Amino acid sequence: MPAGPDWPVGYGRRILAQVDSTNAEAARIAPEISGPEWILAKSQSSARGRRGRAWSMPAGNFAATLVMRPTESPDQVALRSFIAAVALDEAFCAATGRSDLFALKWPNDVLLKGGKVAGILLESAGAAGGTVSHIAIGIGINLAEAPNTGQVEEGAVRPVSLAAETGTRITPEAFLTLLAASYARFEQRFRDYGFEPIRRAWLARAARLGEEITARTMRHEQKGRFETVDAAGNLVLSTDTGRHTIAAAEVFF
Repeated sequence: MPAGPDWPVGYGRRILAQVDSTNAEAARIAPEISGPEWILAKSQSSARGRRGRAWSMPAGNFAATLVMRPTESPDQVALRSFIAAVALDEAFCAATGRSDLFALKWPNDVLLKGGKVAGILLESAGAAGGTVSHIAIGIGINLAEAPNTGQVEEGAVRPVSLAAETGTRITPEAFLTLLAASYARFEQRFRDYGFEPIRRAWLARAARLGEEITARTMRHEQKGRFETVDAAGNLVLSTDTGRHTIAAAEVFF
């Protein structure tokens, strides 16, 4: 589908009326794409979030995936979740004219007035030689409506919508244009200068930095002061027993 003049050069764009999930569609089209491509769906029948959880998508909400075929090592490829997060933050600020309302929650959520307004699901497929054949960066946003609190995990951040919390009403297509432009800028910065400027931008918008949080894995729970995110994207907690580096966990406030 043709894009407008604000669309970033070199990025494809597909708008679908319905699909099972945009990440699943990304996997299907990955072998045929010649460059990065955004897929936006107005409706999803099998949307999912992290760890296979169902993702609610009321009408007017946002579901899109950026699919690309990166050349970096798998550990570098995974850092694109931070690129997506800072791009989302910038797009939200552009849409609302407010930068004070949003914050980034490790590892992959965007908060609005302390509630979850967006989530990121990064999936990749391996290829020969330990490389990555493609990466799919799935993004779900409560633009128009937040899911019922009964649909979220106990103790998790409450879901909120952009419309209810800010009064901003924007179509998924219009938001995609803002997001795609922001993502392209940060992606270029990542390619030119590596992860460090992305890490600094993320930390500048980080929720609860310097405060006590809880990081919960499938087996353990660790409480400590949120000290930083390191050069590998890991969460670093300062505790009574020293500094602890955590690669993957659910964070609770």
